[in-house]
Amino acid sequence: MHVGWIGTGRMGTAMAERLVDAEVELTAWNRTPAKAEPLRQHGAAVARTLGDLRGKDVVFTMVSDDTALQEVLLGEDGLLADTSRVPSVIVDCSTVSPEASASVRRECAERGAEFLAAPVSGNPVAVRAGRLALVVSGRRDAYDKVAPLLGHLGRSVSYAGEGDVARLVKIAHNLLLGVLTQTLAEITVLAEKGGVPRHALLEFINNSVLGSVFTRYKTNAFVNLDYTPTFTPPLLQKDFDLGLSAARDLQAPMPTVELTAGLVQAMVESGRVNEDFAILLDLQAAAAGLELTPENVTPDDDLGT
Repeated sequence: MHVGWIGTGRMGTAMAERLVDAEVELTAWNRTPAKAEPLRQHGAAVARTLGDLRGKDVVFTMVSDDTALQEVLLGEDGLLADTSRVPSVIVDCSTVSPEASASVRRECAERGAEFLAAPVSGNPVAVRAGRLALVVSGRRDAYDKVAPLLGHLGRSVSYAGEGDVARLVKIAHNLLLGVLTQTLAEITVLAEKGGVPRHALLEFINNSVLGSVFTRYKTNAFVNLDYTPTFTPPLLQKDFDLGLSAARDLQAPMPTVELTAGLVQAMVESGRVNEDFAILLDLQAAAAGLELTPENVTPDDDLGT
């Protein structure tokens, strides 16, 4: 298949690299062209305009929000502006609202393109280590057509059903992400105030029944205060807004999520919006009157980093 890729931010670039390294013929486009140039080193082509992708069999999108997705697909110069040439399948890996996803799906269908919602779980380091997880929804025949491509992107691809149900799965996932990180920050501060080094606590948790891939991923940030961004506070806040909106619509109370949403909002209001959301640890420490310093210990994140 001839594949197009729209959106070469940190995640988009890492995912596109996986396809090119699997010898998929890929052409990438980004609103800021320079951000797509590094993919040339892996063997990808770089498109000057979105129109250059219209003849591709499959086009992936990895953009920031609802508005960006609608613009790149349905804008005046968007991918689907010329209805005589449309990809057979569009696979959107962005985290967008179910409403925006459903709207784009209808527009794609009217223009003769299948649309798959395929949000992902992971960060660029996890992508390059082959640890990405994807959840996909849409027509089953469209999913079956692109399943080999999806398999190159990570270790897990889950088909969730028709329509846009994959969006709700991803939103639920990110709500848990925020709640877990806030809870991990609270118990880490508790232990340190009691005299326990952060690396000792987290080593114990990571090797206990409560340890997970995620707690290992976040250990370096917590131990060494390395907040190199993998997922920023504004992005997490967006997902909490989407999640609480879905909870209201479905009449599903989420008291713990609502409490955490207030703390996520405070994190955004702190102004540290370009760091990783693991700065929840710093905010919790400040609330407890604790001054943190890096421990300069190299934890095992199971990613070989």
